[in-house]
This record gives sequence, C-alpha cells and structure tokens, in this order.
Amino acid sequence: MKTINRNTAITLLTLLFFGFSLSGYSQERKMTRQERNEARQSVMTANFNILDSLLTQKKFVLEADYLSDQYGNITQVPSNTNFIRVNSTDGVLQTGWYSGIGYNGLGGVTTEGSIQSWKLFRDSKKLSYNLQFSLNTTLGIYDVSMNVNADNNVYATISGLWPGKLIYKGHLATLENSNVFKGTTTL
Repeated sequence: MKTINRNTAITLLTLLFFGFSLSGYSQERKMTRQERNEARQSVMTANFNILDSLLTQKKFVLEADYLSDQYGNITQVPSNTNFIRVNSTDGVLQTGWYSGIGYNGLGGVTTEGSIQSWKLFRDSKKLSYNLQFSLNTTLGIYDVSMNVNADNNVYATISGLWPGKLIYKGHLATLENSNVFKGTTTL
C-alpha cells in the first residue's frame, strides 16, 4: 500500500512538474495576426527605405534568377552571369550561361553604355518603385523599366529597337555585395 501511494505520489508530482513546465512555454504565445502584420509592415518599410538609398544613388545590380520573353517562356538562369548593373552614369546588360558559347564567352551577350533619361517613381502606399531609363550602347539603345518591391523582388523589362523584349526577374544587390561576373563586351 505504501508503494502504491509512493508511486502515485511520484506520478502526480511528475505530471504536476510537466504541467507547470508546459504552462511556462504557453506564456511564449504565438503572435496574433495583427501583430504579425505590424511586424511585417515595419520590415517592409525598413526595406523600402534601404532600396530608396540604393536607387537614388544609382549604384546597384539586378541579379536575375529567371529570364523570360514576351510570350511568357521562363528560364532559370545563374544570377552571377545574368544581370543589369547600374553605376552612376554607366550601365551593363548581360545574359549568359555556363556553356561558354556566345559573344561574351559566357554563352550570351554583354553590352555596356551610358544611362540616359533616368526616371524614378516612388509609391509609398504600395512600398514599391518604378524605375525607367535608357541605356545607349554599342549594340543599340535599350529601354529598361524596373518594378522594385519592398521585399526586394525586381522585374525588369528590356526592349530595344528590334521587336521583342527580355524580362529579368531577380533581386537587387549593392555593387560591393554583388557576385556577378562580367564577360567580354560584345562589339
């Protein structure tokens, strides 16, 4: 009888101990939907301000993870060889693949030139930017239109004098933090 009471007491104490330890964890409650939205909004606002400094200084690289054409055909690409680089008044457009067969030695095309007609539009309500500029290169004049969201998703449409367009989908990086490799300039 004594052993039953002793075992019962140990079991009750164990359950009581685990009950208190579980209730201690329950004080670390999950965030409510409103708290999650407020936290997400504050992060997005901070990102929006960081992107503002990148875009106004004109020193950034769009590292593309995907390329697509005007018909919606999407291809995953290496971000270190597919990029749009903006450095003050100069810019570089490059496509490339690991094959090494291409005009730039990377399986694609590289062209660089001067940036003209820079227009930056801020949408503080949607926390996004729309950037438009022209790049005057040896291969022609290219119009670049970028949509930059506060979560650092970037969509850039490149169109030139010929029919068709190329769409870069990726993220922005600073010139210092970028890991792009520039191939041989075409022409």
